[in-house]
Amino acid sequence: MTARNAPSPTAGWTSWRTARPNHHPSDALLVAYGSGSLGEGLSLAVALHLARCPDCRATLAGVEAVGGVLLDDLPPAPLDGLTLAGTLARLDRESATATPPRPAASGRDPALPAPLRPYVPSLEGLAWQRLAPGVRRVELLPRTASGGAAQLLRIAPGTALPHHGHGGVELTLVLSGHFADELGRYGPGDLAEVDGDTRHQPIADSHRDCVCLIATDAPLRFTGLMGRLMQPFIGL
Repeated sequence: MTARNAPSPTAGWTSWRTARPNHHPSDALLVAYGSGSLGEGLSLAVALHLARCPDCRATLAGVEAVGGVLLDDLPPAPLDGLTLAGTLARLDRESATATPPRPAASGRDPALPAPLRPYVPSLEGLAWQRLAPGVRRVELLPRTASGGAAQLLRIAPGTALPHHGHGGVELTLVLSGHFADELGRYGPGDLAEVDGDTRHQPIADSHRDCVCLIATDAPLRFTGLMGRLMQPFIGL
């Protein structure tokens, strides 16, 4: 739970509402997002960035327009073998494996970024789970069979996360506060995108807690003993 007299996790919302991000998703990530091929957690991180970045929204609109033109240019696919019974059976299979719909966002905190509202009612009063001194989390999406996971982290000023690498893509979207690593410094609205070639150690480097969403499509790879001991409890 939140420590007594700890700063509110929403103390940085003014910065979020006025943020003009400096770190953006790659073109490849935007293409994957636009095509619907990203997992739920990674898509949530990109959607949060898009909520604050008009430049990336414009880029995404261009990606989607190009995709529509390419679809229009494709030759018609033959319908041989397509039957009503086969179509209904396929729909049944997809329904059985589909992710359950998120609850409607009505009644949620209007100050919360819109893409996050279906997942949490408010950052105030959340049951933050203590992972380590200065590090708390709220799990949003438990790890799936395909490897995806997402959670909110709340990192106290001056606190460093364990040094780690990645088994796949990791996206970190800053909601309030700041953190820095070997690749740069990130503030509200910024999206840090790293992959299996990256090893780093993020540290919260401002006067307030850094609250961020972290989404991965494969487990992290911790390099130190402490990180490896924490791995079963971190969920990333």
